Amino acid sequence: MTSPTLLPLALIATLACAGPACAEKYKAALDGKSEVPPTTSSGTGTADIDYDPATKKLSWTLSYSGLTGPATAAHFHGPAEPGKNAGVMVPIPNATSSPAEGSATLTDAQAADFEAGKYYVNVHTAANPAGEIRGQVTK
Repeated sequence: MTSPTLLPLALIATLACAGPACAEKYKAALDGKSEVPPTTSSGTGTADIDYDPATKKLSWTLSYSGLTGPATAAHFHGPAEPGKNAGVMVPIPNATSSPAEGSATLTDAQAADFEAGKYYVNVHTAANPAGEIRGQVTK
């Protein structure tokens, strides 16, 4: 027999997982050695990423320092494994200052590539327009 008090608890647990508390945590550690081809930049960065597979919502905080100059842009690129380049999939607005925060909802195809580990974060500068620091997104 099921206790009448268990039903409300089950409902609360279900609703709690419908929000950001159930987002999966991802991270990218950015440096010049990870660029393709590598840069000599001493810049570094970190992207802390939350991804909700139910809604396909991607949220991030990108922080960086030590670049050769101001960041001109930053993006999520894909699909690509480490050591390979790919096109821009998700722009990171306001990335000209650190930290940059934002979110986007992925398409089904983007979500599949993201979940397969085929996205990387790239920060661009005037001295390195193809990308100064880069980091593969990992769970």
